[in-house]
Amino acid sequence: MQDHNKQAMAGLTLAALGVVYGDIGTSPLYTLRECFVSQNLPTTPDNIFGILSLIFWSLIFVVSIKYVAFVLRADNRGEGGIMALMALARHYTTHAARWKIVMLGLFGAALFYGDAIITPAVSVLSAAEGMEVLSPGMEAYVLPMAVGVLVGLFLLQRHGTARVGLMFGPVMMIWFAILGILGLHQIIQQPAVLQALNPWHAVTFLSQNGFHAFLTLGSVVLALTGAEALYADMGHFGKTPIRRAWFSLVLPGLGLNYFGQGALLMSNPAAIKNPFFLLAPDWALLPMIALATLATVIASQAVISGAYSLTRQAILLGYCPRLEVNHTSEKEIGQIYMPFINWALLVAVLVVVLTFKTSSSLAAAYGIAVTGTMLITTALFFVVARVNWRWPLPLALGITLLFGVIDTAFFAANIHKVADGGWLPLVMGMVIFTLMSTWKQGRDILFKRLREQALPLDDFIHNLEAYPPARVEGTAVFLTSTLHGVPHALLHNLKHNKVLHERVVLMTVRTEDVPYVAEEERLEIVQMSASFWRVMARYGFKEDPNVLEVLDMCAKEGFQMELMDTSFFLSRETIVSTDHPGMARWREKVFVWMSKNALRATDFFQVPTNRVVELGAQVEL
Repeated sequence: MQDHNKQAMAGLTLAALGVVYGDIGTSPLYTLRECFVSQNLPTTPDNIFGILSLIFWSLIFVVSIKYVAFVLRADNRGEGGIMALMALARHYTTHAARWKIVMLGLFGAALFYGDAIITPAVSVLSAAEGMEVLSPGMEAYVLPMAVGVLVGLFLLQRHGTARVGLMFGPVMMIWFAILGILGLHQIIQQPAVLQALNPWHAVTFLSQNGFHAFLTLGSVVLALTGAEALYADMGHFGKTPIRRAWFSLVLPGLGLNYFGQGALLMSNPAAIKNPFFLLAPDWALLPMIALATLATVIASQAVISGAYSLTRQAILLGYCPRLEVNHTSEKEIGQIYMPFINWALLVAVLVVVLTFKTSSSLAAAYGIAVTGTMLITTALFFVVARVNWRWPLPLALGITLLFGVIDTAFFAANIHKVADGGWLPLVMGMVIFTLMSTWKQGRDILFKRLREQALPLDDFIHNLEAYPPARVEGTAVFLTSTLHGVPHALLHNLKHNKVLHERVVLMTVRTEDVPYVAEEERLEIVQMSASFWRVMARYGFKEDPNVLEVLDMCAKEGFQMELMDTSFFLSRETIVSTDHPGMARWREKVFVWMSKNALRATDFFQVPTNRVVELGAQVEL
């Protein structure tokens, strides 16, 4: 049994290497080069020691201490990520504080989409640029190669990551091993580079170079890209495999490679044009380009899968319209494919690649999204530590301030990049944030309007039982989001058909602020009168609501509904923008457009289409 557990843990650790660490694992391709090139710093030993020290201690403080030691503790029933953290933080706070937390979480999620666009672009471009090292005449092929790889990557998404995922872990294990070996080879030749382990070199670099050194932090942060994935993918692998993979292979491989690049620059300052690929001997350059391309595809795959998962969470939590979700694995619930998100990301990534053309140009856009999300995670972590875990204020504030100062320094160092490309994730973030907040606020106003127009449910049922209309055989299930008012579909059915089924079920499917709902808490059945029942089904934001599954659960509880004798009634609202107080008119129009393009409730809740009756209703916002 113990051996089996060890094997399972080893397997999870290997899988975590492939999914969690792809992004941060490919950062040596461009980070050290950008630290020097972005500020035109000379490759002197003092500058090399200073920058290496900044990179190393940033990995220690931000990744090892902040994320691995502390943030991974903030799990929402085993799940992580900015949306899970937001749900956890708002769960125990007052109404006034809750909206602020939601806004923070939404903007962090919006910045993640910016990261999901920039990561594939900059990673694949940086790998393709190895062609220039192989032969300067191949520069013209870099962009076509990058575009071809990216198009192929997104075309493969619909087949799922189950098969490809099997090779992710071993490939990344080879990648990190080679990173370490190449770096160690150079360190042996220039052991003096290990002086950079002394943090005093970082302090000296910052004090001697002043503002230029501060701006260099904007490139140092590129070494931390993907740190958020440690937290976001916790639900797939658990804390222990993620921590073991980091300390046993990822951190040593990254550290050795960065110091190896530094050692190379000490002996050959001209290698700054591409210190990563120049670490490899000439005979190994072509295999390294191939391996780097594969590693960047894996890094891109991880962030694309993250975008799918985040979108599904946003849909179920009510911050995004319903979209088509396809499951690509019968065993793994987390392996999904969302066609709309996939093609939207592909178009955005190709536009970014063709606009910026080089990884150096894109590096300027990269830091803003990463550091913005880190800052928001720190702020939400404080709320969870203080409110959920009941940490004393000095402890929670002290730890948060330590992380906050570091995050703020990185974020401030990236602000100057806005004109050079940093505007890209900010604009994308603001657009996505506006769409998500508009949808949430619009749905709240819509439900308010429906409640205002709805008849009191208890009085309605009492009158129907006292003065029943004509009854027909069978069961009518009315899907409704409200627990108090009469569903519009029920009113319209009575108005137009002037009949009522002999058994009426008001079914509500609700998403809770937890990733998974325990089976014993899933279902609630209440008989409201002789012929009316209420069925409440609860799902977590990582689960897929399924009406047929609800019927099966009802049957197990003794409340049988034969599918061929059951009709499902839904209200399909036609939303009209008006001058009523609520949202700005332009936001109302955006909300109406989003509503028209949302997936039908019948498809989203997996209701059998041949058993559905839809009744229209016009609602003025």
